[in-house]
Amino acid sequence: MSTNYNKMKIEAGAWVVVCDGRKALILANQGDAAFPNLRTHEVHEQDNPATAAQGTDAPGRVQESASTARSAVEPTDWHDEAERDFLRKLAARLDGAVAAGEAKSLVIVAAPRALGVLRPLYSRALAEAVTAEVDRDMVKLPVYEIEKHLAA
Repeated sequence: MSTNYNKMKIEAGAWVVVCDGRKALILANQGDAAFPNLRTHEVHEQDNPATAAQGTDAPGRVQESASTARSAVEPTDWHDEAERDFLRKLAARLDGAVAAGEAKSLVIVAAPRALGVLRPLYSRALAEAVTAEVDRDMVKLPVYEIEKHLAA
């Protein structure tokens, strides 16, 4: 479903969702497919400090049952978990918007890692509404730059 964004058409009224694991911009195309005019519809952000600031415990230890050996357990990456939770909430929001008829078609623009987390979260209705995916991190760009990249 990934597409070459240089040949993309964004339908009138379509949502363009630009996101990574911390921030999501939901832009609505108020223009048409030939001349998109993206306007900010919603902004979602989360404060996600580094794992070191979120978890302070030392890694756990496991006692082997057959011997006296002990080994460390890999610590939880709280930063990564918070990003995954943010993307789960975003997918739920988008699914709700599609179900309510708020958004009929969507273009997802996300960092490759975020796109990899989002794809399995798509419901059937949401997957059908996604007309294109762009695996590029554009969330820090101003809206006019995003528009320029997608409509080129």
